[in-house]
Amino acid sequence: MRYKDYYKILGVERGASDDELKKAYRRLARKYHPDVSKEPNAKERFQEVSEAYDTLRDKEKRAAYDNLGRHSAGQEFRPPPDWFDRFGGKDGAFGRGGMSFEDIDLSELFETLGVRRGARGARRTSVPIPGEDYAVTVRLALEEAARGTQRELRIGDRTIQARIPKGATDGERLRLRGKGGPGASGGPPGDLYLQIELAPHALFRPSGHDLDIEVPLAPWEAALGAQVEIPTLEGTVAMKVPAGSRAGQKLRLAGKGLPKPGGGAGDLYAALTIVVPPTLSERERALYESLREASPFDPRGRFKH
Repeated sequence: MRYKDYYKILGVERGASDDELKKAYRRLARKYHPDVSKEPNAKERFQEVSEAYDTLRDKEKRAAYDNLGRHSAGQEFRPPPDWFDRFGGKDGAFGRGGMSFEDIDLSELFETLGVRRGARGARRTSVPIPGEDYAVTVRLALEEAARGTQRELRIGDRTIQARIPKGATDGERLRLRGKGGPGASGGPPGDLYLQIELAPHALFRPSGHDLDIEVPLAPWEAALGAQVEIPTLEGTVAMKVPAGSRAGQKLRLAGKGLPKPGGGAGDLYAALTIVVPPTLSERERALYESLREASPFDPRGRFKH
């Protein structure tokens, strides 16, 4: 009988957990299943992977396999003398007077073991294999994210119409159930994940469902206060700038950000900057000089302490 290293076939350690075995099997089964694989030796590899998993996922069969000892793959070996007493029964098909070990395959040994111990029977059943999950990046303009949109995506040989709900945020991962790779052996199809990426905007910077916008003010608007027109994704709105506003100050416009899935919307934050005229008329220069002479304000007063 030639030894098969079932752990090596699945690519796991001998102490692998049930979950690790299952993940390894699904990964390899997706790669080699004849219904979905384009590998030249897919059928043989899939049978080999299935045989290894069918043995190791059964606690009794796994214990019996582990007690065969460790050998090199393909090496001729015989089970330990007391192996059938513990796992197969003395009068099993390969016990006294039965077939010689040279005439059988390791998988046949475990099929017979399954019949005698009433495990799962000699015939291995196919395990349903979920389809592979796919992920694609979808780049949206901020306006598209605000109102929702639809994208035509090419996935393999399929064309998928993907609906993106309003309010999608940068970095968000949207799941389309059943739109991934096909399953095998009755397994469900995988899912398709849309990785949302928002394109840079000329005015707004998104932060989740909130938006930031930079609002320039003239010096007199910051000093005296003003009412200015601010763009939003839904049109312009009037915003009151209080007297004595400073550069870097943020004013909040509630509900003027991106819509939220459960209703409502994020906020729009206006970051104030102060901009001086690039050139001054004679009248403007005279007024600034008058202000300089009349005002006791020292913007660097803290330097003196």
